[in-house]
Amino acid sequence: MAGITDSAFREICRRYGADVVYSEMASVSALFFKPEKTLELVKFNASERPYVVQLFGKDPQHFAKATRILSRPLPCTQGRAGEGLRIDGLDINFGCPAKKVFGHGSGCALMPQKELAREIISAVCDNTDLPVSIKIRAGLRDMTALEFIENTKDLPYSAVMVHGRTYEGGFSGQVDFRIVEEIKKIIPDKIVLANGGINSAADGVRALHDYPTLDGLGIARGAWGQPWIFNSIKNTHLNDGACFVSTGEAYDFSHIKNIMLEHAKLIYADKGDTGKFEMRKHLAWYVKGFPGASELRRKLVMAESLEEIETILCA
Repeated sequence: MAGITDSAFREICRRYGADVVYSEMASVSALFFKPEKTLELVKFNASERPYVVQLFGKDPQHFAKATRILSRPLPCTQGRAGEGLRIDGLDINFGCPAKKVFGHGSGCALMPQKELAREIISAVCDNTDLPVSIKIRAGLRDMTALEFIENTKDLPYSAVMVHGRTYEGGFSGQVDFRIVEEIKKIIPDKIVLANGGINSAADGVRALHDYPTLDGLGIARGAWGQPWIFNSIKNTHLNDGACFVSTGEAYDFSHIKNIMLEHAKLIYADKGDTGKFEMRKHLAWYVKGFPGASELRRKLVMAESLEEIETILCA
């Protein structure tokens, strides 16, 4: 979700039902050596809360210093000079399979390194009074998520999000949430969330129905172009195996256009004219699958201002 879960995206997801939102991955080494740019990356505003900053890296000392920095009030995206807010939690990423992260020895590459993983979790927990969570994958080569949790279950993190694919499965392999239920049996006192392959309300509802011990779901790519997926899951229920919506508005294209404009206004408010570059990928995702999407997408990605986006959407 690098380059996607900025302040505007987090806020639009909160408005449409997300209970907790996460930052883009923040490098603990960047925070250790030159924190200014990364602090700009993770700034937020009060309407995004609860807000968790996600950390990646491989050096426990860097995690410790980064944790102390982030446990202080941070700049606000819409605040006055000198004004700040504290984040609501810290998340350690042991699950990212991206080549750049994995090749650096971070993310999923840390799962088999039992002692180092424990050192990193302890470095974060020992340097903050904020809740700490971890993100892992179903497995990596011979190391399973169950083994990882057995190795760390005594440490004082409060939640774990488990991506139901192995490292080898990347972002498109088979998702298996049975391992998440097994993890819940090992750490019944911690929050256990399932992540991966939740791309529709039906996906989310079926996962919660089929795996009733789950405490909740983590949604990433499934929110691209449909930040209302959170509300849709909450308002969808199973009846004899069929999904139906019991409450809430239908997200037809006229409604979606309003959400697109709402999102665009948020990103322009945060980033000014450079927001047009960040917004283009979101606009393309929003229109995917609708009649005339190709032509509308072409117009939107060529738009040079918020006013131009509004004119195109209201045409």
